[in-house]
Amino acid sequence: MTFQIKEIDTPVGIARAHVETVPDARGSIVVSHGAGGGIEAPDLVRLRELTQDGWNYVRVEQPWRVAGRKVATPPKTLDAAWVPIIDALTSVSGALPGPLVVGGRSAGARVACRTAAQVGADAVLALSFPLSGAGKTDRARAPELRGALEAGLPVAVVQGGSDPFGRPADFVEEFADAGDLPTGLSIHECKGAHGFSKNPDDVLIAVREWLAVTFAE
Repeated sequence: MTFQIKEIDTPVGIARAHVETVPDARGSIVVSHGAGGGIEAPDLVRLRELTQDGWNYVRVEQPWRVAGRKVATPPKTLDAAWVPIIDALTSVSGALPGPLVVGGRSAGARVACRTAAQVGADAVLALSFPLSGAGKTDRARAPELRGALEAGLPVAVVQGGSDPFGRPADFVEEFADAGDLPTGLSIHECKGAHGFSKNPDDVLIAVREWLAVTFAE
C-alpha cells in the first residue's frame, strides 16, 4: 500500500486528501468528515481496512477544517469544494481508478449525495446521514439522499440504531413504498448513536458487505 497527502486547490480554500492506494485496485472510495469533526473519526479510521480488500481509500479534510475552523461553512461552500476535489483525484494522470464510491459521515454524507451525479460517482456511502436537524423530526434532508437515488446510484445508509438525527426505522418509514425500499437503497443498522465511537467495527462489517454485493464480480 502507498500513502500520500495531497493538497488540492478549491474555490473556497485548500483541501487535504489522505490517499491510500493499493496495486491493481478494484476501485476507489473517497469520503469526508462531518460538520464538527475530522478524518480521525473512529468509523473513517476503521474503514482504512478496506484497502485490505483491494480498494483505494481516501479521507478528505474539507478546506474549513484545513484552515483551522471548528465548525463547517454553509452547504453551498462544501459542495463548491467537493466537486473540484473529486475532479483533482480522478481526472489527472495517474488518477484513482473506478468504480468510484463517494461518501462521508454526517455533513460529509450530505455533500456526497448532493454532488454524486455531478462528479460521476458510481455509488454513495452515507455514514450517519442526518435525516433531521438537531431536535427536529421534519426529515428535511431526505431530498438530498433521494436525489442520488433518482440519478440511478446505489446508496448505502449506515446508521446508528439510536442516532438522534435519524434512526434506521425513520429511513425505512421515509423511503419505503408498500414495505419495499427504492431500488439501490440499503439501510444498515449499527450499534450506537451518531458517532459510532464505540462500535466502528460494525461500520466496517456493514460497508464490506454492501461493497461485496454492489460490486460483485
